[in-house]
Amino acid sequence: MNPQIKQVSNTLVAGLRKPMSLTNDTTFLLWSSFMPRRREITQNVNSSLISMTVYDSNFNINQFTPNTQFDKWACVEITTTENLPNEFETYTIPAGTYAVFVFKGLPQMAPQFFQKIFMEWLPNLGYKLAEGPHFAVMGEKYKNNDPESEEEIFIPITAGY
Repeated sequence: MNPQIKQVSNTLVAGLRKPMSLTNDTTFLLWSSFMPRRREITQNVNSSLISMTVYDSNFNINQFTPNTQFDKWACVEITTTENLPNEFETYTIPAGTYAVFVFKGLPQMAPQFFQKIFMEWLPNLGYKLAEGPHFAVMGEKYKNNDPESEEEIFIPITAGY
């Protein structure tokens, strides 16, 4: 698990958002409503999809439970907010430092992958979570429900200790 440390500039995205928790996970419904309509967004930067999780500003990973509320987004990066259909929302991913991990595998492997990031990688290498959204970029190597699928996982970080 060797992430790249990247500086991300402000990134404008557009899509659909649903509040949820792990206990009340409606990710499938969110993506089921977004995918048939994604072509209505004509200001795309590229063809990648973005799955984004936005936590409250007082989010503390040590207090995370299956009932912790967050906003989940199904979205794409855009160049402008002009001519977006009314139902789509926009969000600016703030500039910052991100640890970027490559996740390869099936969705059911993700919880163990994230546990390693938060319980081993971050504390052992002297980083802590920064405020900001966590997101996955699903580009050319992403293949839904395929063991060879790859996506980039962006975790906002800051120097720790």
